[in-house]
Amino acid sequence: MKDYFSIAIDGPSGAGKSSLARKLAEAFRFIYVDTGAIYRTLGLAAYRRGIDRKDEKAVMELLPKIKIEMGYNEDGEQRMYLDGEDVSEEIRLPEISICASDVSSHQAVRTYLLEMQRELARKNNVIMDGRDIGTVVLPDAELKIFLTASSEARAKRRMLEQKSKGIEENFEDVLREIEYRDKQDSSRAAAPLKAAEDALVVDTSDIDFEESFRRLAELVVTRLSPESEGQP
Repeated sequence: MKDYFSIAIDGPSGAGKSSLARKLAEAFRFIYVDTGAIYRTLGLAAYRRGIDRKDEKAVMELLPKIKIEMGYNEDGEQRMYLDGEDVSEEIRLPEISICASDVSSHQAVRTYLLEMQRELARKNNVIMDGRDIGTVVLPDAELKIFLTASSEARAKRRMLEQKSKGIEENFEDVLREIEYRDKQDSSRAAAPLKAAEDALVVDTSDIDFEESFRRLAELVVTRLSPESEGQP
């Protein structure tokens, strides 16, 4: 019997992973880990220093020079710190999203940051979201979910999310960014975006947030119930 349970939620940019994983973690009292925020923080560091994010050697040389930390506020919200500075809002800017995709394409970078993610799962019940959680980071997770949606649906959601923060974006620009990330994340040699063989695929293109949450919560209850122990 394991001391802690792990739930892996993978999927493309804008599929709703972070929002749903955060609400699931709150509902089931798990720790929520947004692994994409780690790469976004590294992408921000490279962006600020004018480093070529596609140059693996340059990015690797940067890693020992910076300090990336993850914390949680009183509401259980994950916060990201770069050299002691809270950059949780800045890493969500569109240009940093592209930077995150670039730096995360390097195998050496992913290997360097892998232990940080696994250590959290060894010491906590976690719901971890990203693009390679079920395939690479937590291949033994008790539940693996691959969350997806059409690129158009994801672009509309991203626009609404940005608008709520006072950021106005053009639909075509957002769609282009999402399609760029899809191609970049799916075709990279290092841990490409794909569903684990034993992942349960959930398409949220035509359902709202509450229905998406209900479906995922049902999967969590079913998989983590005592009756399911030992089942594939």
